[in-house]
Amino acid sequence: MPAAIIGLGYLFYPWGYIVQFVALVHFFRRRPNGFWIWIIFFGGFIGAVVYIVAEMLPEAGLLRHAYQGHGRRSRIAAVQTAILDNPSAANLEELGDLYWDEKEYVRAREAFDRAIATRSDSPHSFYRRGLCSMELGQPADAVPDLEQVVRADSKYDSYRAPLVLAHAYAMTGRDQEAAPLFAEVVQHSNTPETLYTYAAFLKSQNRNDEARDWLQQLLEKKRTLPRYWQRIERPWFLKGQALLKELSGS
Repeated sequence: MPAAIIGLGYLFYPWGYIVQFVALVHFFRRRPNGFWIWIIFFGGFIGAVVYIVAEMLPEAGLLRHAYQGHGRRSRIAAVQTAILDNPSAANLEELGDLYWDEKEYVRAREAFDRAIATRSDSPHSFYRRGLCSMELGQPADAVPDLEQVVRADSKYDSYRAPLVLAHAYAMTGRDQEAAPLFAEVVQHSNTPETLYTYAAFLKSQNRNDEARDWLQQLLEKKRTLPRYWQRIERPWFLKGQALLKELSGS
């Protein structure tokens, strides 16, 4: 490392160590590309600042969801009050969506139950209720809701509805129904979620070579996405890497 850079690091003592510590904490929590660890360690203060500018600051836009949470909670209270006077399907559906955004899946499903009881022709309510059941680890309960949505619109939510239905079939042992539905979905959708979920299904069927091929597509997709979307889809890429490592060891 050039002596000038080392000397510059001492000018910021002890802040240089603090900035490095912040960068390292973020790195180990978010797990971006591995080369950053060397930049943070050997680049000292300058390397940590480069990492923060390149990786942490762009994620600040994602933090808006945390601030939106305060607004959602206020809106939940307002909608709950409105429902006392007007328990319409629209109000109940909005309440379900708000609970969904807050990841309160039990309450969200209860709201969608009431919305469907009030008006049983809303694909959105059935879809979200099915997703709630999946999040709660109850795929058998999700299947009828998702089936209804897919029967009405086989492309619902840009093919995510049939993808989740295929996954629910697989989780409930209905592999013969899952396989053709997965095959249909991957003809039209190549989202990271789609690629990973299909690869995991193929592995469960002992079709390991095919699973590796789809996981390779997933990792190649990571290189083509803008960095902002790489951050959003990072959980699927991490799952894909873990599954590929598991397949490589088998």
